[in-house]
Amino acid sequence: MSEIAEEVAVQAAPKVKRIERDGRYYEIKREIEEFLYDEANMLDERRFHDWLDTLAEDLRYFMPMEYNVKAGEHAARELTTRENQMSWFNEGKWSLGKRAEQILTGVHWAEEPLSRVCRLVSNVQLNAIERNAEGQLTVSATSRFLIYQNRCEYEQYFFVGDRMDTMRMTDSGWKLANREIRIHQNVLLAKNLTIFF
Repeated sequence: MSEIAEEVAVQAAPKVKRIERDGRYYEIKREIEEFLYDEANMLDERRFHDWLDTLAEDLRYFMPMEYNVKAGEHAARELTTRENQMSWFNEGKWSLGKRAEQILTGVHWAEEPLSRVCRLVSNVQLNAIERNAEGQLTVSATSRFLIYQNRCEYEQYFFVGDRMDTMRMTDSGWKLANREIRIHQNVLLAKNLTIFF
């Protein structure tokens, strides 16, 4: 690999500090994996109200758009920002609840009949295990997903990407407090985005 290509590869690679992989890491990782697998099942089975109960009240749910940029500029310019640019989603728990309610009315134009959806979640890794200002255990984790969506008869879509999540332990169990989703498509290949990630 040439020096220039090596420098571009280093600039493009995300810098995630690896935390110690001790017994505590694997115990919490197993809990987070189960949380994510349970979440996938709830969404695939259209148990949206159960899913909404796993979300923190102050949830931030964000899916940036992606740009094609010059080599070496990925870290600074590839993704739109939450604060002042367009995104596919920039929501909280309230708006996710309204979207779920709309789907369940049976008169949602893009979800009548309801889509058949199947999610795979993998590559779960923890990036941080900390306590917040209130003393609650918080975990930052990354995962990859493959989502298959089939609509009507012949419409089918695949969404492949990764997620950066923050989960918070509460009296009622883990709650999703922050999610950033990346589907790595410059142009959305599906006709709509009615599913949850």
